[in-house]
Amino acid sequence: MKKPHFKRQEWHRYKKLGDKWRKARGKTSKRRRYEARKPAMPSIGYGSPKDRRGLHPSGYQDVLVSNLKELEKLNPETQAGRISSTVGNRKKEMILEKATELGIKILNK
Repeated sequence: MKKPHFKRQEWHRYKKLGDKWRKARGKTSKRRRYEARKPAMPSIGYGSPKDRRGLHPSGYQDVLVSNLKELEKLNPETQAGRISSTVGNRKKEMILEKATELGIKILNK
């Protein structure tokens, strides 16, 4: 089941609020009191299962890689590499070649 995108109270009324979530704290706030026909508030029930929490949508654990040594430490069954943005093209090609050789998935080719 997909989680709803929780928007801030009165986000549609004032542009300056944006739609990033902030908890409703008003004394008479209908949303804070969970009244009917008001949008849902984030709660513990919307959490993802413990074994899937923090994983990349592909199901792998996301690990930042900036050189070949770090790439070799990865477990190809549970971890996938994400090449750091500071790595240049030459080293990136070397990392990609080594990853295919080791059977490691790279998330940002």
